[in-house]
Formats: sequence, structure tokens, C-alpha cells
Amino acid sequence: MNEIEAKRRGGRSARRKLREAPTPIAERAIQPGMEGGLYKPLTNAEIKRIHQAALDILEQVGLERAIPSCIELVTNAGGSLTDTGRLLFPRGLVEDTIAAAGRNFVLHSRNPEQNIEPWGKRVYFGTAGAAVHMVDVETNEYRESTLADLYDIARVVDRMDSIHYFQRSVIARDMIEPRDLDLNTLYACISGTNKHVGSSWVLPEHVEEALQLLYMVAGGEDKWRARPFVSMSSCFVVPPMKFAEDACACLETAVRGGMPILLLAAGQAGATSPAALAGAVVQEIAEVLAGLVYVNVIAPGHPAIMGPWPFVSDLRTGAMSGGSGEQAVLMAACAQMCQFYDITGGIAAGMTDSKVPDAQSGYEKGYTEALAANAGANMIYECAGMHASLLGCCLESMVIDNDMIAGVMRTVRGIEVTEDSVSVEPIRQVCEEGPGHFLGHDQTMQLMETDYVYPDVGDRTSPKEWVERGSTDIVQRAKEKVAEILANHHPQYIDPTIDAKIRDTFDIKLLRERM
Repeated sequence: MNEIEAKRRGGRSARRKLREAPTPIAERAIQPGMEGGLYKPLTNAEIKRIHQAALDILEQVGLERAIPSCIELVTNAGGSLTDTGRLLFPRGLVEDTIAAAGRNFVLHSRNPEQNIEPWGKRVYFGTAGAAVHMVDVETNEYRESTLADLYDIARVVDRMDSIHYFQRSVIARDMIEPRDLDLNTLYACISGTNKHVGSSWVLPEHVEEALQLLYMVAGGEDKWRARPFVSMSSCFVVPPMKFAEDACACLETAVRGGMPILLLAAGQAGATSPAALAGAVVQEIAEVLAGLVYVNVIAPGHPAIMGPWPFVSDLRTGAMSGGSGEQAVLMAACAQMCQFYDITGGIAAGMTDSKVPDAQSGYEKGYTEALAANAGANMIYECAGMHASLLGCCLESMVIDNDMIAGVMRTVRGIEVTEDSVSVEPIRQVCEEGPGHFLGHDQTMQLMETDYVYPDVGDRTSPKEWVERGSTDIVQRAKEKVAEILANHHPQYIDPTIDAKIRDTFDIKLLRERM
């Protein structure tokens, strides 16, 4: 063996040992909350114009169908009700609310190391959705989603490093009664993952029961209010510009119970919001600002996430098109608007129109999530596992998308240019002292884990190695990963004694033996 070959083998051996040793989270190439903001589809002048248009709409058009408590709260704060029943929000009220709104609040997890700090241009990825089907990658068939599926999704997400929080992804279709659906959805989510959880509720009395359950898990109401680890996704508005009565009642209960709120407005361009992309942004910003006023007249400074989600229609058919280029630029623009207000913002990306994890799924998720992250969206919902414009959810896609998100986060980090990173001395050493390559150089070894990201189920082997390993595709490898997680990851995030009390108090449908 010659000297060069020996050095190559030595370098490979050293790299292998380095890969086997886990890198501390703080030293990894990507971390939750890295700052985006380099992609800006809107100019500063355009942002201000959209803002002024939203204020015009709130002051002149307002929202209809406000429940009596909302009317009382808003009119006492300076709003007014027209003869036709539309609740108007004067400019001064909206601007005062923006100035005093809650900022820099933590979204807690039960494990403090997994807390989220979504402000400025920090970026976090999480799930969401209300899919009614699970995707079977073996048969390419759709079946109705169940409570057990929701629990399994939570367990898989719990093991995905690049998915930072878990919001309910599917509707448990086997829960017939709304109360059973609401309480068991919450229980399945907080049983399957220790990350921050988001969910939604049908009726305010269900929210009250859910809060009692959460107080039990937290160890008391005071401990829950100090560190609320579940947030509400509130579809408080029905575009265009109408309140959703039951959702508003749920919102009020949640705010008074200390639960953070995602204010979600999801008009569909060309259907329930203007086809003009700027107009779609204006309407959703206006609706969300109305929600922000609503929350703050209940509890000033309450943690509220702006959720302008202007969806896109395929104007040929009217069908939602979650994976379109228009969708990507809309959500990036909404991220900019939230930064303009300096209020935590959450948008949606990764909502492919493809029905299965295929090439279309990959490219649609890739560019929608890359633009959102690089625009500096604080929270990117729907980021993993979703198909058919949110109608289907796929466990294998959760794993595949986790790889993709890691790559996207690496683009957010960008390139650091420092005295060391311009590498003048390493280049001199390699060129003048040998061996003519950088494979075993100290700088390479130092940066291998801190500057580079490696896929979990993505393949980077040579064709020969790929064949030797079975010629698998990414879906097959993801299927193996999912099977390994479900077979071995059975977390106990609720103390058994407390769990027994919860089961005595509430009708929990998820069987203990299933967990």
C-alpha cells in the first residue's frame, strides 16, 4: 500500500469514527430557530401599501356574524356595529393593538430543551392539517384516518429532528361524537410527542374540559399557565370577512384559559378571496388583524400567532392548489407582513397537490418550503406528510420531508465568511505540503458535522453500492424507518398515575395496549 492510499484510508476511517459520535445540538450544521429573511417578494413600499389597504377594509367593510360577546368587547374598545350587522375596526384601535400585542413569547414544550422562540426572523417547522385520509404507499390507496393513526403520526414526529412542533395532522374519523373527537385528539397528540402541540376544538365546553385535562398533566392550573405546552389553531373567521360563531366562542375560552392562539384566516384566491395575489394577502392580513384585536380586548398581550394563509385555487377548476408557485410566493409575502408588524407569524407550506410521495410531491414541497423559510417565516405549518392539498397524510412522507426540511434549513443558514472560512492557510497547506486534497485535513474534520447536513433516508451511495444494498427507492427506505419507529418508540410522556386519573375522568378511546 502506497503512502497516498494509506492516507486516504486513514481519512475515511477518521471520518467514520467522527460520524459515529453524536454531535452536540448546539454544534450541528442546522438548529431550530435559525434566521431567514433573505428572500423578499415584497418591497417596503408594497408592504406598507398592503397594510394600509387592510386598515381600509377593517375600517370601512368590517366583519359580519360577530357573536354578542365579541361585539361587546370590540365596541367597548372603540369599534362600531353597522345597521347591517358588520363590526367595524377603526384604524386607531387596530394600530394601538399592534403596538401593544404580545411579542417574544415562548411556545413551551414539556421538555424545555424543545421550547420554541418564534420571533424576529427565526424559523421553525411543524405539522398541521385536518386530513381525512391516510396514504398507503404499498397500494397507493387512501383510507379513512383514525385515532390510532394520529397517535402514530405523533410518535414519528417525536423522532424527527427537523420537525420542531406537532400540530394535529389528521381527523380521527372513528371518533363519532364531537366531544370524543376533541378530547381524544388532544390526548393522542400529547401522548405521542413531547414537542409543543397544536390542536383545535369544536365547542367551548370541549375547550374547558381540555383545559382541565391539561391542568392534570401539567401538575396544576398555575403550572399550566406558567408553561402552556398546547396551543389552539383557531379558524375564527370564514373568508371573506365573516366570523365563525362556534370558533369564536372556543377562542374566548382558550384565551381565558391561558392557551396560546394561532389566528388562522385561510381564504382561497379566486373563490373566497380575491384572485389578485396582492388582494388575497390584503384580505387575510385584515382578517387576522381583526382576530388580533379580538384576542387583545379579551386579554391584553396574550400570546397570539398571526396566521394569514391565503390559499390558491386552480382557476380552471376551482380546486385548491397547495403546491403551486403562486402558493409559495403568497406565503413568503405573508411572512414579510408578520415581520413588518413584529408579531409572531405562522404560514403554511408543503401542501403538495400530489397524492403520493413522488417527484411532484418533492418539487412542490421543496420550493414552497424553501421560499417560506428563506423569507423568515417564524412558524411553517403543514411542512411534512401532507398530500392531495391537505386531504391525505402519509407516515413515510413525514420521514422523507424531515430530510428535505434539513436541507432547506441549511439554505437558510447560508455561508459564513470569516478569516478562517476563506481557508487561505488550508489551501496553502494542501498545495505546498500535500497530499493534494482536503479529505483528511483538520478543517475538513472539524467542519464535517458542524457545517454539513446528511440525509437520513435520502441516498448518496454510488450505483454499485446502491445495487448491493437492494436498489431501494426513498419510499422503501422511509417505510423501513417508520416501521422501526413504530415498533420501538413507545414514549410515556404522561405519568401513569396521572394517566389513570385522566382515564377515570374522561372517556379516552386510545387503548393502553395500543400505546
